[in-house]
Amino acid sequence: MAKSSRHTQRLEDTIGHYCRSMTVKEVADLYRVSWDQVWRLDMAYMERLAAEHPPSQHLRAIGVDEVSIRKGQSYAIVVADLDQQRPIWMSEELGRSTEDMDKFFLAMGTQRCKRIKLGVMDMWKPFRNSLAQHAPQAQVVFDKFHVISHLSHALDLVRRAEYKRVAEKDKRFIKGQRYTLLSHKANLDVKGRQALRLLLKANTRLSKAYLLKESLGQLWDYNNPTWAKKFFENWKSQLKWSRLEPFEKFAAMVDRHWDGIASYCNPEHKVSLGFMEGLNNKIRVIQRRSYGIRNMRYLKLKVITSFIKT
Repeated sequence: MAKSSRHTQRLEDTIGHYCRSMTVKEVADLYRVSWDQVWRLDMAYMERLAAEHPPSQHLRAIGVDEVSIRKGQSYAIVVADLDQQRPIWMSEELGRSTEDMDKFFLAMGTQRCKRIKLGVMDMWKPFRNSLAQHAPQAQVVFDKFHVISHLSHALDLVRRAEYKRVAEKDKRFIKGQRYTLLSHKANLDVKGRQALRLLLKANTRLSKAYLLKESLGQLWDYNNPTWAKKFFENWKSQLKWSRLEPFEKFAAMVDRHWDGIASYCNPEHKVSLGFMEGLNNKIRVIQRRSYGIRNMRYLKLKVITSFIKT
């Protein structure tokens, strides 16, 4: 019998297994039972699965990110083990303050926190403060995708400014090309590449901004902080006389957070920076599949157990 003694563990496992890829309603219709009964069985299954696969005692590299729960700046914190490539903790209460982040380290315990060597996160100060307090030996690495998102925002600001500045006849090259400009060239279809070529040919300032955006990705290929700094200084020098104010503000932001960006150049810090971005997308899929369920613990268990192989 299962822990609740109201049904067999085999039924609990079967329901839980189906709920990994189906909605609660679909499983309830399949087994001709009530919606809330399937939900309770799924909860019990996930609780047991999470208990059988606790976080590693040798936690070395963690990734920290916030995930939007609902409209109105409502966020929950999710933390992943980057070595094992799976989420290990998610906050059950909304918020992303230092106190909210502290709950993760308290849940992990002192011994696990002492072994953390690397914390990959965005530039949100409360996350850094909490890491410095509970794992002072850990090195901060700022997530590449968050840095690039700031650069993409700067490029979009340039696009908007140029649309207002150019003559009416030249606006047609810029209008409706936001996706084309912010996407990687390799991801564009033939029509998109043609539109990008016309846009960059028609507007010199946007062409300069686009090339700067594309070239910055090379920064994360260096294995030496000195060479990375030299590359970035050369990148900044191209901003002179370019009148790209959003890019100048971006460069100043990178200078302020340089230590956390350059720390990725250490060969020991070469972890998967794309995992947290992929995890965020996976959570959005889980949220859509669990539409209508407001229980944060249910969502937390869904996220944590979704990467556990059964």
